[in-house]
Amino acid sequence: MAQQKILITGGAGFIGSHLAERLLAEGGEVVVIDDLSTGREANIEHLRGNPRFRFVVGSILDETLTAPLVDECDAIYHLAAAVGVFLVVHSPVRTIETTAGGTATILKLAWLQKKRILIASSSEVYGKRASVPFREDDDLVLGPPDKSRWSYACSKLLDEFLALAYHRERGLPVVVARFFNIAGPRQVGQYGMVLPRFVQQAIDGGPITVYGDGTQTRSFTHVDDAVGCIISLGREPKAEGRVVNVGSDREISIRELAELVRSIVKPGAAIRHIPYNQAYAEGFEDLPRRVPDISLAGRLVGYRPVRTLESIIRELAGGGHVR
Repeated sequence: MAQQKILITGGAGFIGSHLAERLLAEGGEVVVIDDLSTGREANIEHLRGNPRFRFVVGSILDETLTAPLVDECDAIYHLAAAVGVFLVVHSPVRTIETTAGGTATILKLAWLQKKRILIASSSEVYGKRASVPFREDDDLVLGPPDKSRWSYACSKLLDEFLALAYHRERGLPVVVARFFNIAGPRQVGQYGMVLPRFVQQAIDGGPITVYGDGTQTRSFTHVDDAVGCIISLGREPKAEGRVVNVGSDREISIRELAELVRSIVKPGAAIRHIPYNQAYAEGFEDLPRRVPDISLAGRLVGYRPVRTLESIIRELAGGGHVR
C-alpha cells in the first residue's frame, strides 16, 4: 500500500516520538504537533534530518494551526494530553482543558475532513475497580469530583464517549486505545511515572521511594510493543468504533517492582515508604489494581507483548533518559 502522511498530536512526547520513529522507518511521512508543555524537543531531535519529518510547535486547541495539518494528512494518531499523576493532581484545570478540549477539537476536524483517527485513552478510566483483568466492556468505578485525582480519568472517559459518538452518529473511522503503563527509553520520572523514577533513584544509590504500602499493582509494557499495536489498530477497519486495551497482562505490586529494580540496578539500595498525602496531597486516592485483558487486541491485530519488564528496567538503567 502507498505510504501515508500521518499527523501525530503530542508527537514530541515519550510515546509519540517512538511512534513517529517507527512510521518514518516504514517509509511514511510524519507531521508532529506538540506545544512542548510535557513533550521534549530532545525526543525528536534525531528525526529532524529526515525529509519526511516535520515538527510544528503549537497547541491543538488552535484550530487555525491544526486544521491545515489535518487537511494534508491521511490519518491521525491523537496522543496529546496532560500526563503524569503530579500534573493531574496539581493542575486540574490544565488537565481537563488540554485533554477534553484538545480531543474535541481534533475529532471535529477529523470528521470535517474525513480522516481516520486513533484516540489515546488511559487505564485510568477503570478507576477504583478491583476485579482484574480489566475488560473493555467492564463497568467503571470513579471517585468523587472533589478529589482532583479523578479529573484525568473523567476527561479521558469523555474523550472515549465523544470518539464513539462521532463514529456512531457521523461515521467517523475512529478507534480508542486504552494505554496501561507504557515504559521505555525517553520516558522521564518528572511527572510521576513510577518505573523511570525507581530506576533513577536506584542509579543515584537510593532510597527507592514507594508511595503508600506498595500493595497496589500495575502492569508495564515496552513502548516498542505498544507502538506496534497502536499502528496496527489505527489501520484495522475491524477496530473502528471499538475501545481496545493496550498493555501487558503481567501484574506486579509496586513494592515488588521496587525490589526488582533494586536487584537489577543497585543491589542493597534502600526502599522507603512515603504516605500518599506526603507524596501528592491530602485525601489522594490510588488505584488498587491495574492489569488489562488484552485478548481483544490479540483478536483484532494479533497483539502480544514480547519485551519483558526486566528488559525495560535494564534499558532504562543503561541510558534510557529517566531524569
